[in-house]
Amino acid sequence: MYNKAYGIIETLAPLHVGATAGEESGNLNLIFRDQFTQTGIIPGSSIRGRLRSEMRNDQSENDANYWYGNGADDEKNNESIVKFEYASIVWIPVFCPGQPIVWVTCHRLLKRYQRIAGDTIVKVDGQDKPLKEIKIPNKYTGSTNLKTKPGVGNTRTIFFNLGFLEVQSSKDLSPWFPDGEQQPSVIVDDSDIGMIHDMALYRQSRVRLKSDQKVVDGGGFFNTEALPEGTILVFPIAIREDKSEQNNSKKWQPFKTGDTADIYLGGLESIGLGHCELSFKGV
Repeated sequence: MYNKAYGIIETLAPLHVGATAGEESGNLNLIFRDQFTQTGIIPGSSIRGRLRSEMRNDQSENDANYWYGNGADDEKNNESIVKFEYASIVWIPVFCPGQPIVWVTCHRLLKRYQRIAGDTIVKVDGQDKPLKEIKIPNKYTGSTNLKTKPGVGNTRTIFFNLGFLEVQSSKDLSPWFPDGEQQPSVIVDDSDIGMIHDMALYRQSRVRLKSDQKVVDGGGFFNTEALPEGTILVFPIAIREDKSEQNNSKKWQPFKTGDTADIYLGGLESIGLGHCELSFKGV
């Protein structure tokens, strides 16, 4: 049997999990992506590795091995107690002239969030309800605080850098934000989220210079991309019951204190990427 919990990640800086080299090396997929929506993800192994490292530093190697399993080169190779799935996007911020930011999601991403956090109690029309009992709003529904301009018929329009989007209805979307605070936001069709997601990505070109002169070293020019600051992601956690007498009183405590902490995920930490706030729910 497994006890269920989940984690919420909010990026406080651009987050890169994937390859460091880009098109110039033949790689057209710089970050890890969900195969259906083509939106960025964080593999469960990346989350597990970071938490394992934190526990090893803050507590002990034995605690890290108990909760997260021994390393691949360890002969003991015991099963981990805590298991992580990948983190998918719930909301991604996109630049929108006049807003200046609109958070965007789609039905498929909200369905996964609802499945993972379904027992969370949220407020709907002044009443407390579990998230799993709330109907996901229709596509092209905008939040009540979204700034729009008149469109065709009864629709309203918002403008992005590379096009515009017609919003067909308005609704309070605060139940679909993990902190319960509604941001200017819109729900789009599953077929649209990939293109909008690519507009939102943080991109940077980088060079490696020769050690003795300011000239690009051969093959030292490369691109990188990352999820932008303000992206909200969710991932499920399964905690296996350990019925052995010596361990049945142990409680998983991923951080020194509390269930929320700042943490670095992904790569390129040395240039300021990867800073996140990680919160655990239901632990």
